[in-house]
Amino acid sequence: MITLIKNIASLAGIRSETIAKISGKDMAQLPAIENAYVLIEDDIIKTFGSGNYVERVDTTIDAQGGTVLPAWCDSHTHIVYAGSREKEFVDKINGLSYEAIAQKGGGILNSAEKLQHTDATELFDKAMERLIEMQQYGTGSVEIKSGYGLSVEGEIKILRVIKKLKAASALTIKATFLGAHALPKAYAGNRKAYIKLITQQMLPQIADEGLADFIDVFCDTGFFTVEETDTILEAGAKYDLPAKIHANELALSGGVQVGVKHHALSVDHLECMSVAEIEILKDSNTMPTLLPSTAFYLNIPFAPARQLLDAGLPVALASDFNPGSSPSGNMNFVIALACIKMKMLPEEALNAATLNSAYAMSLAATHGSITAGKKANLIITKPVPSLAYIPYSFGSNLVKHTVLNGVVV
Repeated sequence: MITLIKNIASLAGIRSETIAKISGKDMAQLPAIENAYVLIEDDIIKTFGSGNYVERVDTTIDAQGGTVLPAWCDSHTHIVYAGSREKEFVDKINGLSYEAIAQKGGGILNSAEKLQHTDATELFDKAMERLIEMQQYGTGSVEIKSGYGLSVEGEIKILRVIKKLKAASALTIKATFLGAHALPKAYAGNRKAYIKLITQQMLPQIADEGLADFIDVFCDTGFFTVEETDTILEAGAKYDLPAKIHANELALSGGVQVGVKHHALSVDHLECMSVAEIEILKDSNTMPTLLPSTAFYLNIPFAPARQLLDAGLPVALASDFNPGSSPSGNMNFVIALACIKMKMLPEEALNAATLNSAYAMSLAATHGSITAGKKANLIITKPVPSLAYIPYSFGSNLVKHTVLNGVVV
């Protein structure tokens, strides 16, 4: 089927050829054409151009003077979870830190306990509701991490739910095994036993069932050490699971260094950074992925996006949608925060939320830009005066339509 999107005021994020990522000063450039059209064949972008397309097509989508962009690529979420954590929200208002809440049984351990008592059907239904909400905000691809199971049964349950979501949702979904999200209470006195559980019981079953695309570790103060992270990532590599890292959210943890050592696809958070981390990232293919809505929600310093960009590095943006530190999957707000709080230019933030975040999920060959041959995952906005208006108007959802696989959803 041939579909035409017509009456596009501005078509932005176009690329004549497939590129993996954008770095440094190049991130300030977001190629665009005015008065444009896009032609889609089945679920693939066939071509695009300026002016009116006059050949016969099967169906037409009228952009009505809106801007068309690649759909957002959200490379860091935890949306398979049981229950909300608004009590901890109040605890934060009352002055308790993220670490203090975790120490008294809140945080990740709270979600893990709730998940034990929630069946897979309910987890699936709630996660599907979240995915539908995310696509209404313009998200077209998403990485979902486990990590609220913290047991063989719990982690497998989450990853099986993610596998079902892959089959049922119009979004492109990647699954990440994050058994090393926190240390369960039962293993508080025996960390080595839990690492062994991850490497010798969880990983073999996950590999047998083909449940994960990546492996991740929360390498930070109060969670997992560099040495433990090293052990877990080495075990994951034996099952061909590329590494990802939760790094430097709470301190200079060594997470960036161990991530680069293991050729991690991305290192995520990075609220705490020094010159040493920036220098080591320069010599790697690891994507620095920033999560500004987490810093906003936890009221902690934002990642130093300008330092990373000025050093010539690429940057990706993601929502970290989870019940405890970023209970939102609104990528429009993430982009606005990147501009307002991290001083990223609108073009930089839009590149970070599309092509670079696609790279962080190994999807850059098929997603993240408007390129012939790529998946037709697109956003059609309401009419806007400029690209800058998207982050400027941070309280509005300017996404009029999300097109996934060539179809308005």
